[in-house]
Amino acid sequence: MNKHPLNISIVDDDKIYQFTAKKIVESIGITNTIQPFYNGEEAINFLRENIDKSELIPDIIFLDINMPIKGGWNFLEDFIEIQNKLPKKITIYMVSSSVDDYDIKKAKEFSMVAEYIIKPVNKERFEQLIVQTANQ
Repeated sequence: MNKHPLNISIVDDDKIYQFTAKKIVESIGITNTIQPFYNGEEAINFLRENIDKSELIPDIIFLDINMPIKGGWNFLEDFIEIQNKLPKKITIYMVSSSVDDYDIKKAKEFSMVAEYIIKPVNKERFEQLIVQTANQ
């Protein structure tokens, strides 16, 4: 298990999904903070503003594709520009209700996306992903 509890960000405009995912992730018990963002703009701004604060940077980002203001793809394009300046590696899981092959293939084009997950995500799947990341 990881030396420290993980910081997790959930980037999704669906408030019900945010609430449910947060409760599930909290119940797993190996998280330090769970930071919600309702679009990619909020999330990328948070990373830019805290780029030198390792304790605030998430270890895992669960990222939705379709969001207002800035969606998942645009977030990833911005993330590429700052990822090498971040104090630690962030594991990104693309989480979407889209089963479109285009989206699944596009996610694979981004090296920082560890996996494409189709919603809904149950507790066992969240736990598997979090533990897998903690053990890296």
